[in-house]
Amino acid sequence: MNGAFSAKAVRLETPRLILRPWTQADLEDLYAYARVDGVGQLAGWTPHRCLEESQFILDMFIGEDKTLALEHRETGKVIGSIGLEELAHLGPELDPLRGREIGYVLSRDFWGQGLMPEAVRAVMDYCFGTLHYDFLTCGYFTRNTQSRRVNEKLGFRFYKQITLDTRYDTVETTNLNLLWNPEREEAHV
Repeated sequence: MNGAFSAKAVRLETPRLILRPWTQADLEDLYAYARVDGVGQLAGWTPHRCLEESQFILDMFIGEDKTLALEHRETGKVIGSIGLEELAHLGPELDPLRGREIGYVLSRDFWGQGLMPEAVRAVMDYCFGTLHYDFLTCGYFTRNTQSRRVNEKLGFRFYKQITLDTRYDTVETTNLNLLWNPEREEAHV
């Protein structure tokens, strides 16, 4: 079952990031990282071709109320996003439990600096400590070694492999991983 979540109600701070709701003022920052080749393809979408395409996605982020902007503290720029997607592709054993699927993307300029594990850890702490989710899932295309490493660093464990059709007409083999709330893990091992 999908755990309750509203991005409008969230502001999380880490040593290097502020995770907060998106605003219209973030349009240029979104376009700056979303237009770079290689960034979106790892998450299932093509690089943004124009500012209007980024505006469409920004409107979706704000309207759907499930995606946070990752603001870099040092620069004040938005350098990525982290969303709590509604659950899909899970088995019936998880139906009575509360959780969400974490999805994320980061500007290529900030890859390899440990920022995404820092952001995901803050979201995990919020979901488990404040929202009392039972579990979180996180999926990645099997060719996406960066996301695989983020999952491993944060303790996500393999749950199952699925096949996804992307927005740019490819089919991607995807590993779906699971992380139990540490306070409830013993009940599910």
